[in-house]
Amino acid sequence: MAGDGVRESAAGVNAHRRRCLITGTSGRVGRAIWIRLARRGDRPQGLDRSPGSAVQWVADLADETVLRRALDGVDALVHTAALHAPHVGHVPDTEFQRINVDATRRLLDLATTAGVSRIVFTSTTALYGDATGAADRAVWVDEALEPQPRTVYHRTKLAAEALLHEAAGQGGPSLRILRMSRCFPEPANAMAVLRLHRGIDARDVAAAHAAALDHAGASSETFLISGATPFRRTDAERLKSDAPALIAERCPGLVEAFHGRQWTLPPSIDRVYCAEAALARLGWSPRFGFDEVLRQYDRESGEVLPPVDAYAMDGALRE
Repeated sequence: MAGDGVRESAAGVNAHRRRCLITGTSGRVGRAIWIRLARRGDRPQGLDRSPGSAVQWVADLADETVLRRALDGVDALVHTAALHAPHVGHVPDTEFQRINVDATRRLLDLATTAGVSRIVFTSTTALYGDATGAADRAVWVDEALEPQPRTVYHRTKLAAEALLHEAAGQGGPSLRILRMSRCFPEPANAMAVLRLHRGIDARDVAAAHAAALDHAGASSETFLISGATPFRRTDAERLKSDAPALIAERCPGLVEAFHGRQWTLPPSIDRVYCAEAALARLGWSPRFGFDEVLRQYDRESGEVLPPVDAYAMDGALRE
């Protein structure tokens, strides 16, 4: 989705050795972004209220004094810090508003004053909410699908997107919103299947953020970020009614691996997150598919949990 007007990103001119502030670098995604930018030659600084190996500034997002210092001389802001779905029901709705919306507005105002030219905002495919449910077919999810938020998490992420988008259209920092799919440790059998249609590796998320920092174009654009899928739009009914047969056609390597491990495929898949726009326009592509999940599991990586039975896996895929 393009913002009002077209403007080349100043960040795209000097692609690297950029000074970046990344919020939320105690978390998996924020830390992965910090590592990716540091490895390619940028100068990332991490900010989080919890200390960590990728945290240079320890502060709450309400601490304007520290935020001003951290933003001084920064070219780009990557904002990953947020309350997430697991906090729903355990944290008051007012905290979601304070952290996901009010803190984003504060960061935007301070970044604009500091002369930050680009903001990359980490959002979520979860905000599509009820739009991903259909009785007779899998839903093909891309940037054109209208979100139907269910929870305060969905609503506050959408609100944060909106205020950043409005500011970019009015001459504020240029904006790239990345709506990322599932990216956290899960049971190996569930995670491998999810990687086909609605999951992504944190390293691929980090690479997408790096590409978004460099992307020239409109003042504000939104991209869905997910792993590469073997499925097609025309597969929607078969994904819902007979996923194992379709997976066997489109991804025989996964079926062979599951057979050897005596793992069961899910009977149905309810949605496919499509990252075609990001693939075509960001110069980015995901590298870590289901085979990487299996490799990580075999080497006992903490990124992949032990497998669960078929019933529990089906439940995980439908949540």
